[in-house]
Amino acid sequence: MTLTVSGEEENGGRRRVHRRLDPRSHRDFLDLHDELSRRFDLRAPEAAAPVTGAPDPAVRAILTENLGAGILYGYGDPAVTRVRNAAGTVTWWLYVTSNDAPDAFPILRSDDLETWRPAGFVFPEGRAPAWAMSGPGADFWAPEMHQVGGAFWLCFTARTHDGDLAIGLARAPSPAGPFEPAAEPLLRGGVIDPHIVLDPTEAPHLVWKEDTNDRWPPLIARLMRLRPELGPVLFAGPRDVRTARLCADLLALRPDAAPMETFFILQPLIEAAADDFPAFRERLAALAAEPGPEPECQTLAREALTAARTVIRAQRMSDDGSALVGESTVILENDQAWEAHLIEGPWISRVGEHYLLLYAGNDFSTGRYGIGAALAAHPLGPYEKAPLPLLGSSTAWIAPGHPSVTTDAQGQPRMFMHGFVPGQVGYKAFRALLTAPLTVKNGQIRTGD
Repeated sequence: MTLTVSGEEENGGRRRVHRRLDPRSHRDFLDLHDELSRRFDLRAPEAAAPVTGAPDPAVRAILTENLGAGILYGYGDPAVTRVRNAAGTVTWWLYVTSNDAPDAFPILRSDDLETWRPAGFVFPEGRAPAWAMSGPGADFWAPEMHQVGGAFWLCFTARTHDGDLAIGLARAPSPAGPFEPAAEPLLRGGVIDPHIVLDPTEAPHLVWKEDTNDRWPPLIARLMRLRPELGPVLFAGPRDVRTARLCADLLALRPDAAPMETFFILQPLIEAAADDFPAFRERLAALAAEPGPEPECQTLAREALTAARTVIRAQRMSDDGSALVGESTVILENDQAWEAHLIEGPWISRVGEHYLLLYAGNDFSTGRYGIGAALAAHPLGPYEKAPLPLLGSSTAWIAPGHPSVTTDAQGQPRMFMHGFVPGQVGYKAFRALLTAPLTVKNGQIRTGD
């Protein structure tokens, strides 16, 4: 598609930006927003902001290129699981996000956590679940394999044919597969990043994120279109007001935009809100509570305010994993300033006397993204968060996130996460596999031995 944005200059002339865009290319939209910011004095994309933090010496890169033709996007959302073999030896298995690649969810294996070898795919081309969308527009995200009893369960995120995000479950006789998916999703309704944890009785629980952070930005855009004068009420500073208004106008040109394209269009608006998200929510709450002659605006504000709360939920699974049992419980939410508008990618593991919950917070494609940590005496909480991120961006790696934890050959906890190469961030950009040892002592969590 082609897009032209023009505006008047103070001297009576006109500024003009003309671009051809691929609706599925995050990079095209990042470049568009960058040029618009320079030509019209708008907010610049956070993806272009320099990161100056010093690298964490405990973090090492393990995989920095695609191993094999079927692995297209690197090692996003890496889930590493340790499995003891019948012979008494140990193998570690790695499963990663594949987005819209023909072969879904690469599988890799290692005998030492250092050297990894491709071991196939969870769903080779043509073997994806019948309920899941495949091909362009598909999103196969965040696979995790867990050993439950003597079986191997793999939970994952995919889009249904109507574009909704859902969680599926597949089973296999071995970590390498073949994986047989259930005929229907385990959970529907805009849910992602599933994780399976066993409680002290060995009962399985599904943990997941409600993906509400993709709901409030379009609502704010609609609100801005209905009442442009609300810009200064919601956003701090004239530059952010202009940015939010333009983003809202751009989205109006694409009423049928796919979910990821909607994010690409509205990302500067989201970043303007995320600058001080607690304050943005307070302003939104005041607007939602304000009586007025336009009930549609108040409804939009209320719905956006509800969606601005991102939660991690947990719920008991049936013994065979075919269904959820009872009611879900909120175990975590975005209530720290650095997390801004979202938390995601939960992973719970037993470390000593504690249950350690690692998660990611903020925008996955910017230097604001990082890894948070929380501790509890039970896998379902209550959890006490560390006040600051465990790991953030640096000059070495941007947006480290979606961590998993396993134990090494000596039984010590080791974290694995992905990270972007500086200057090469964005949806479907390559993400390297990173690792760091973890230490939990006296209620404190840190990287390193």
